Amino acid sequence: MEIKVGFEIAYAAAQPTPMVIMLGIHPSRFADIVGTERIVAEPDVPIGFYRDSFGNVCGRLVAPAGGVTFHGHAVVRDSGLPDAVMPTAQQVPIDQLPDELLLYLMPSRYCETDKLTDIAWSLFAATPPGWARVQAIVDFVHNHVTFGYEHAHFMKSAHDVYEQRAGVCRDFAHLALTFCRCMNIPARYCTGYLGDIGVPRDPAPMDFSGWFQVYLSGQWYTFDARHNQPRIGRILMATGRDAADVALTTSFGRMDLVKFVVVTDEVVPA
Repeated sequence: MEIKVGFEIAYAAAQPTPMVIMLGIHPSRFADIVGTERIVAEPDVPIGFYRDSFGNVCGRLVAPAGGVTFHGHAVVRDSGLPDAVMPTAQQVPIDQLPDELLLYLMPSRYCETDKLTDIAWSLFAATPPGWARVQAIVDFVHNHVTFGYEHAHFMKSAHDVYEQRAGVCRDFAHLALTFCRCMNIPARYCTGYLGDIGVPRDPAPMDFSGWFQVYLSGQWYTFDARHNQPRIGRILMATGRDAADVALTTSFGRMDLVKFVVVTDEVVPA
């Protein structure tokens, strides 16, 4: 199958403002892009692309006075298969983990393992290690937290989500992956496109989505605490310790968001 993805995001600015954007498809999906991914700025200011320390594609630019609008478009081939389910996947002992994965056991900006470790062990110590333990964590977070866009706040941490019991997709991911880290399972945050493919269409405007991955049996597996079911057609954009590492845009000066449109649709053959 093929999936059409894209966005139009506009900012107003009173003066020229340096920016970093992370709006491209992740390198792990480059081979699936049909033709070329197109990301442009209007006015036509140059964008210099580079890879960050997590391997994500970032762009640097200076938005002109008045502001800037970003347009993106791509068509991506997809297997059409739902997220992999591997109940036999095992937890890797910490002393056998690759060095580069240890940071995914550590606390980070939105994932305070120090505040949640005792809670995590009280909830999940009796669960079998490995896939079953991660699924138990996802089930708990899915049932513990209520979804609602009115609950979104850029300062909300995993511990806040646990106490407030409400949030958006990134909050579900933060709480679940923090619990995983507390239980010595490497976990990282993911952001990308997730359309309503194979599920009833959501009447709310399309948005980018947040989920997480855990490292079991030597590879990364996808979990989604908000939806808590395997989904079709995830298009990964970026991974990091938490949402602070994968901000879609970062401005070094005052800018106001004035338009935000995301498109994710299956391409229907003519």
